[in-house]
Amino acid sequence: MMLYSDPRSADSHRVRMVVAEKGISVEIRDVDPRELPEDVLAVNPYGTVPAFVDRDLVLYEARVIMDYLDERFPHPPLMPVDPVSRARARLALYRIERDWYGLVPALEGRNEKQAAKARKELAESLTASAEVFAAKPFFLSDEFSLLDCCVAPILWRLPAWGVTLPPQARPVADYARRIFARESFRASLTEPELEMNPAALTAAAAGGRRSGAAR
Repeated sequence: MMLYSDPRSADSHRVRMVVAEKGISVEIRDVDPRELPEDVLAVNPYGTVPAFVDRDLVLYEARVIMDYLDERFPHPPLMPVDPVSRARARLALYRIERDWYGLVPALEGRNEKQAAKARKELAESLTASAEVFAAKPFFLSDEFSLLDCCVAPILWRLPAWGVTLPPQARPVADYARRIFARESFRASLTEPELEMNPAALTAAAAGGRRSGAAR
């Protein structure tokens, strides 16, 4: 299995989180989306990453890849088993992608006016969701799920995007520290991603050591 991944992209990051969480043996090949190698262009008609190859199967959309990996390697499961809970989780994933991932092009674009608007919108949206982050140990769940794999890459990139959350968004920051402390999250990070938020990684590691000492 081969995963073509942009080492700076939130979309590629969330796929790598699934790979790390499940401990799947996948060859991850970092590529520059501006200069994609011929083998990516040959398998993906849209010329985008992430792109995933499993023998004769080729997938090239983050959510499709994540769903496939969760079903192909069912342990640990990252989606609810019952249809009602699964539908609710899928609706939440849709909203995460529409409301937060939809802002990424502006946040990473060259138009400062659009970037400033996106920063404000993202900060306000996350702050308005503080109660959701506080309600459960994971996002809308008592168990780690695909939702966390989607939310964490957004939160990790906030400093790089210049997004600052107000004090009332503390539950968001607390949630982020818990997720960033997970071994699978640290394993999912690329070198460029480590540079995006080194302070958070240090804080998460320190928190993990304190928790271990307390136990």
